[in-house]
Amino acid sequence: MPSDLAEWPQGVARHALGSIDSTMSEAARLAPHLSEPAWIMAREQTAARGRRGRAWRMPAGNMAATILFRPQMDLAHTALYSFVAALALDQALARVAGPHARLAIKWPNDVLLNGGKIAGILLETIGAGATHLAIGFGVNLQAAPPSSQVEPGAVAPVSLLGETGITIAPDLFLPPLALAFDQLSRVYQTQGFAPIRTAWLARAARLGQPVIARTQTRTSEGVFETIDDTGAMILRTTRGTEAISAADVFF
Repeated sequence: MPSDLAEWPQGVARHALGSIDSTMSEAARLAPHLSEPAWIMAREQTAARGRRGRAWRMPAGNMAATILFRPQMDLAHTALYSFVAALALDQALARVAGPHARLAIKWPNDVLLNGGKIAGILLETIGAGATHLAIGFGVNLQAAPPSSQVEPGAVAPVSLLGETGITIAPDLFLPPLALAFDQLSRVYQTQGFAPIRTAWLARAARLGQPVIARTQTRTSEGVFETIDDTGAMILRTTRGTEAISAADVFF
């Protein structure tokens, strides 16, 4: 591995674990004792979960990691770290996979490789008063999960190895991810969401094209025009312009 991929951000702890229930659960246990931002990585998870509490299993060789920290901003703005995290993951994958990998970000934070989903991100606030933020990353480095875990119509999962032939161990992929997240977090904290929004839109999948956004109660179809300063997806539909703040997006 090139030496520059081994760089680690200053003032950030690292916990590499064997088999645990989930890195997000470990983050919740660690939060009361947190003195600095900390990454938690596990080689095996026995009770991992995805969005909306969905069960999630990780094939061997893939990466499961969580960054835990105290956001230095108002609680209302912490959800925008979703876009910071997606950009960081996109940058880390680009460093590892090289210039020929086709990477894009599916709103709000699924990273795609050659049109397939290589990674997902989960945000949770932790502690009384939501004092901590935990961001979980699941990255298909070695293998894609089985199709039985994929919702009908969703983007098919892919792996870094399967799409590029590149093999990298989770503990070697974590440093470039941690460094990218640290750098982008500093941009967000000092300059606000505007530069993150601009960078994210440059990486957005299906921008300017038709998409379907589904919630538990409603389906909206339209052209994905942009995201606003709250991170909402702006769709141009037959009913007019709609701002979608939370939904599953289908192509």
